[in-house]
Formats: sequence, structure tokens, C-alpha cells
Amino acid sequence: MSDYRVYCAPTTAEPAELTISPDESHHLVIVNRAKIGDTVVAFDGMGHEWICELRGDRRAGAVLKVRFKQKAKPLPYEITLGQALPKGQFMDAIVRKATEIGVAHIVPLASERTQVRLDEDRAERKTEKWQTAALEAAKQCGNAFLPEVMPTQNAAAFMAAARGYDLKLIASLQPGAKSLKTVLAAFQATNKRPPKKVLWLVGPEGDFTPAEMSQSRSEGFEPITLGPLVLRCETAAAYALSILSYELQNV
Repeated sequence: MSDYRVYCAPTTAEPAELTISPDESHHLVIVNRAKIGDTVVAFDGMGHEWICELRGDRRAGAVLKVRFKQKAKPLPYEITLGQALPKGQFMDAIVRKATEIGVAHIVPLASERTQVRLDEDRAERKTEKWQTAALEAAKQCGNAFLPEVMPTQNAAAFMAAARGYDLKLIASLQPGAKSLKTVLAAFQATNKRPPKKVLWLVGPEGDFTPAEMSQSRSEGFEPITLGPLVLRCETAAAYALSILSYELQNV
């Protein structure tokens, strides 16, 4: 894989040449110090990649000559992460790790114990910031599919409206939570196939409240244990997504 990757959404399906945005040009030419003639992979976040040669190194609009196009193979499953907002910069890290693991959608949630409260303008700016973090992570890890970061939603309302998933999971510290392997095996035995669309909720500092956990069960979520230790929310998210991705690749 080339060291140079840029995001670009061409206006035609078969472009002969690409002019990338000023931000992407600056990062390519100034930050990464790409030179004329270097190979650059442009991707649109939807699995399409163009293998290119850098022909113009203007920081306001670098020009790429397309050599050939390729289509990345999508994962055979789709994971949505519903993450209760943590304090500080931890959401940025969660978004980056989720992108590296291959999550398709990320939904920030305002839960009862969420300490971060965002007004409409600040929430919009945060969503844009997290989408940028996802883009940066996709470029670094070679993920051709850019996850969608949704606007922040109320956790209870999101649980109630969650439809169209094969499995709905929620990380739980409560007694009686099942192992992921047990739940996946039960789904496979019943449906004769692995799940294709999975939603996993991860709580904030202090976890979801008992009332939220009770609602999740009534909405069809399976409580899943992440082991005997209490994990920080950013650790829990990366751990939960990693084991789920691993299991779905090996069923």
C-alpha cells in the first residue's frame, strides 16, 4: 500500500485526473512531503480507490493523474457503535479506533450519566470534528470505507427507535450478562447464518443506569460482559468492537 492516501469524491465515475481539496493538498504536499511522480491512492470513503501519480503539487489544489481504479471488498457484516459521550477528548480516540476496526456507523449518545452536554451549534461542530477524526484514521489505516458519524442522539430515544439489526448488544457490568460467543452461537443456531447487521451500545463513565439497562432489555438488546474488570469507556469500546469484529470474521 502506498504511504500517501487522500480523500477525494470525483464528480465522474472514471476520472482521468483528480484535483484534491486544499486541506488534503496541504496534508499531502506540506505535511507528508509528497513529490511529483509519487504514487498516491485517492479514495471516496465508499470503497472506490484510484491509484494515481502526483502531477501537480500546488498546496491549494494538488493534481493527480489516474493510473487505474479499483474497488475494495466490503466486510461481510456491518457494525454500528452507539457510544455514550465520554468526558474530554476520549470520543476522538474512540472514533479513530472504531474506524480502524471497520465500523460502518458511529452514533454519539447523550445518556443519563453523560457529563458532556452539547447545545445544537456545539453538537454540530463536534460531529464535524469526529468525522474529520474518522477520515484521518481511514487514511492512516488504509480503510477504503469511511464510517458515518451521526449527530448526537438521546440514548433512550435511540434505543426505542433502533430497528433493522440482526443483533442488538449492550456492554454490561450487571450480573447475568452473557458472553459474546454465547450470543453469537445462539443466533447462528437459530438463523443458520451469522448476523450481518449488529448494533453495540457502550456506556459512559459509570456505565448506563439501571433504568437504561432495563429499557435496553425491553427493546431487545442482549447484555454482554466484557470480562471481570471494569474498563474505561474508551477501552470498553475498542475491546467490544475488536472481539465482535474478530468473531464475525471467524463464524
